[in-house]
Amino acid sequence: MSSGIIPLPIHVEPETRTQAGPTFHLGDCRDILSDYPNDYFDLIITSPPYADARKNTYGGIHPDDYVTWFLARTAVFQRVLKPNGTFILNIKEQAKNGERHTYVLDLILALRTQGWLWTEEFIWHKKNCHPGKWPNRFRDAWERCLQFNLNRKFNMYQDAVRIPMGDWSKERLKKLGKNDVRRFTSQVESGFGKNIQNWVGRDLAYPSNVLHMATECGNKNHSATFPKGLPKWFIKLFTQEGDYVLDPFVGSGTSCHVAHELNRHSVGIDTVEDYIKQAQHVYD
Repeated sequence: MSSGIIPLPIHVEPETRTQAGPTFHLGDCRDILSDYPNDYFDLIITSPPYADARKNTYGGIHPDDYVTWFLARTAVFQRVLKPNGTFILNIKEQAKNGERHTYVLDLILALRTQGWLWTEEFIWHKKNCHPGKWPNRFRDAWERCLQFNLNRKFNMYQDAVRIPMGDWSKERLKKLGKNDVRRFTSQVESGFGKNIQNWVGRDLAYPSNVLHMATECGNKNHSATFPKGLPKWFIKLFTQEGDYVLDPFVGSGTSCHVAHELNRHSVGIDTVEDYIKQAQHVYD
């Protein structure tokens, strides 16, 4: 294993690893993970270099080559992910020659062929997206967070991410009409029904698959930093305390830092030594 950062040995007891902080490796995740056993991680969450993006640090991968490049790594992810684990991929297709390239759509189809189940697609709505103007499109205000699993039954802790009902519920639920106390089919003939009285007495509700979070610009040393709330939401949804989280393209280490704060064990991998040093510095 080629690593500029000396990791904690894999056999160290979980309690010791948590106290010591995350484990960070310098190198290609495909190589680093060869030293890890099968069925090791409960969650893989990452935002890899997008095609042709961040050339100055990661070198860039041509969109036409991206799927082949990425599948070589997700084949390893399949081995180290537990059968009931989850893989979250934050990615967004770019525009090439006046149109969106299809490499993300091609990747989804290829991952399904590789054996992954495309279980869900979450949308990260970036509330403070970067300003800009283009002659044939508007600025990007969202990114995909794709959920993949190896099996249809996987660990998911929905109660951990419930959100407050909101002030609207106080007035809306104060007085219920006749259509609120039964499963009332939508009058717009959408086929959906609802029973409003089921909401009475609830303080928390389950969220949607659209996550409204602002980008964070505090880290000037990395070109694409996760907002802490993004990995935190998925870590709470798909893991419990003591579980193992992997970010194979860890960048400045946000996902691993959040996992540590939530009492999860975590491993981060990156090919850029400066990023690994930044991530490790928090625990030095």
